[in-house]
Amino acid sequence: MGDALEGVLLVAFDLDGTLIDSVPDLAAAVDAALIDVELAPAGEARVRDWVGNGALVLLERALTDALGEAPSEVLLKTAHERFLEHYHRRPCDRTRLYPGVTETLKRLFGRGLILCLVTNKPEAFIHPILEHLGIDGFFSACLGGDTLPRRKPDPMPLRHLSQQFDVCPSYCLMVGDSRHDVAAGKAAGFRTVAVPYGYNHGEPISLSEPDLVVESLEQLV
Repeated sequence: MGDALEGVLLVAFDLDGTLIDSVPDLAAAVDAALIDVELAPAGEARVRDWVGNGALVLLERALTDALGEAPSEVLLKTAHERFLEHYHRRPCDRTRLYPGVTETLKRLFGRGLILCLVTNKPEAFIHPILEHLGIDGFFSACLGGDTLPRRKPDPMPLRHLSQQFDVCPSYCLMVGDSRHDVAAGKAAGFRTVAVPYGYNHGEPISLSEPDLVVESLEQLV
């Protein structure tokens, strides 16, 4: 085990941008929702810069870009509902695991670490995607953005896991790709590891000052 895992008993992983590249399917659902409300589709490249803060914020950003101003609450609600319908039908047509993810999870799981998932993606989408990609059996708990009253960057989900598994935060690690993951981890008293390849709105993850940046999750093991 590398220094990043020394003494660690619980590892919480972010999902989108850390374990999986889900943007192709998210973008398809966003564009379909925009078309439904008679707006121009955004395209995958733009959507890649908007993900990471949950579905509602994603749609708010897409609508603001399309309109040139903030959307009305009614329009946002309609577009969000349409997005969820489209994404629910096809959540993992083109979503893929990043290289080394399965092997890393397998090795960490085999060493007896408690592995958890903490994502801002709605909870209903988590298990179908994990099952489709063959990694659902590694996680002892999965928290979505709507599982608890607050989500990342709030530390509530991470504190919840620490308490649920009775592991002191100093023996816990948060692994993610965005400033929100790092902020949540720090606020919860977790150690933090970040990857630079995910969705951080074009900002280098090193600026968030995680304890460690790894180019690949395989560097953890």
